[in-house]
Amino acid sequence: MKRFILIQLIMISLLIVAGCGDMAHQGNLEKVGMLVEGTIKEKSWDTKGYEGLQHIKDSFDVDVFYKENVKTEQDVLDAVDEFAHKGVNLIFGHSSSFGKYFVDISELYPDVHFVYFNGSYSSNNVTSFNFNGHVMGFFAGMVAGKMTLTDQVGIIAAYEWQPEVEGFYEGVKFQNPSANVLIDYVHDWNETEKAVDMYEEMKKKRADVFYPVGDAFSKKILELAANDYLYAIGYVMDQSNVDPDAVLTSTVQHVDMLYSLAAEKFNKSKLKGKVYSFDFKNNIISLSPFSRIVPESFQLTLNKAIDEYKETGLLPNQYADQQ
Repeated sequence: MKRFILIQLIMISLLIVAGCGDMAHQGNLEKVGMLVEGTIKEKSWDTKGYEGLQHIKDSFDVDVFYKENVKTEQDVLDAVDEFAHKGVNLIFGHSSSFGKYFVDISELYPDVHFVYFNGSYSSNNVTSFNFNGHVMGFFAGMVAGKMTLTDQVGIIAAYEWQPEVEGFYEGVKFQNPSANVLIDYVHDWNETEKAVDMYEEMKKKRADVFYPVGDAFSKKILELAANDYLYAIGYVMDQSNVDPDAVLTSTVQHVDMLYSLAAEKFNKSKLKGKVYSFDFKNNIISLSPFSRIVPESFQLTLNKAIDEYKETGLLPNQYADQQ
């Protein structure tokens, strides 16, 4: 009899433990998928997305899936359908191009929530997480304006619509009104060879600080600048490993943190179908540690400007206009 009671107690204990485990994972989140246009090892942007996906797997103990080289609308349809049949109910599209595709098919998958980045499309179950590129570019521009010796700086962008470009221009001019900003566009995220040609043309015009705002070609431009004893500013992630002196700082986008944030909100039924914006105020964008070449006095000035922006929402040029 005692043995029977002991067995019952053990079984009850096991059920309680199992129940506690289920309680820990209760919520909307079931399985998670990610779509990338390239590969998870090809570009730093895609790599950081994959890291975010793994954070969700570890934090929520759920199955995760990813599909690479998803570029066309048909690719998206096929991948989403496959994920949905696997029970995936949170899908990330790791670029702005997924926004329209997601909105177009969102009504076909009412039990799936779609998240993508840096776009203006949204619907009941489609969310866009946007990085405030203008602010990011502004503080990068201040660094370039301070560190140029020739009063010639260059920004090599993928597309005209990138807000980093205007922000960079404003930041350079605020810090150094005498500086000239050279701007050119690759018109593709992956055209490293074309970006290199633009770098060489800007170098001929005596540019000595470069900001390449395309993660597929940023590392190559940084390497060229270091080899030419010039300066550059990293993009998407801390790229000081290229050259700790030549890379003055990097504008870091913590996209992996947004993956965890999206999963947490969705799990608690708090993820809305709308456009969210993130920057320094949310600590989703930051500057990496400065090169030792950057004067400490300027580092303090810039960090103070960032702190003031966090408090007021005003950039230094906007703040100055209100004085």
